[in-house]
Amino acid sequence: MQNDFSKNTTKFHIKDVKADNPWSVFKIMSNFVEGFDVLKDIGPSVTFFGSARLKPGSRYYEEASRLAFMYAESGFNVVTGGSNGIMEAANKGAFESGKTESIGLNISLPHEQKTNPYTTMSIEFDYFFVRKVMLVKYSYAYVVFPGGFGTFDELFEALTLVQTGKIFPISIILVGVDFWTPLLEFLKTSPLELETISHKDLELLKLTDDPLEAIEITKQNIISKLDELEREGLGDSEVYQSLLNLCSRESCSLDTAIKNGK
Repeated sequence: MQNDFSKNTTKFHIKDVKADNPWSVFKIMSNFVEGFDVLKDIGPSVTFFGSARLKPGSRYYEEASRLAFMYAESGFNVVTGGSNGIMEAANKGAFESGKTESIGLNISLPHEQKTNPYTTMSIEFDYFFVRKVMLVKYSYAYVVFPGGFGTFDELFEALTLVQTGKIFPISIILVGVDFWTPLLEFLKTSPLELETISHKDLELLKLTDDPLEAIEITKQNIISKLDELEREGLGDSEVYQSLLNLCSRESCSLDTAIKNGK
């Protein structure tokens, strides 16, 4: 006998298949339009990824909350998938700072998934691929905490986009040395030995358990972005000015995070 989850999944799938025709492109388009319209003016942001199953009081939940607080104190919006676990923790940290937006980008699923109560701005998407675009498009750092299949999917999507030059080489920060080290060891052996990836590709990943190091990595990335915009003659652009206000070469507001970190 099917359980309730299986029944809901079947109904959701059948409904989705029935809608799978040329007209469904308008639903996809509406998802993109809503996301772009809401997020286009949010300014510099950091996206947190990680498991929805980690509970308040657990090590990584509390670390995510503290780090998100520090980013918000530094002037960054915090973006998450809007659900529980690491997502809730990051939204909570940003919400408690109150200095920037705490943004949740949720997904409509066959089983109920509520947006956590710590968001100041939220959107619900019907399609994972639309949601992933929004999670990565407006951020200058991706902070990846331990997680499951969804977290791995988001991590490797981000890596692929940076590796192929589809987005600016933002910071991809792995928090949780114990958790991520086996994966990095694997990448350094089989894929690297087969030359399916390069040493340069591995350098895209930064591993740390130190929130101040994560902040410093992001700061250096912002400075690199400023240099690139200047080289391209875009020093008078809105993006350049927003980044300069956030983190100049001489004085970076990220220093505030070191003073005010919880």
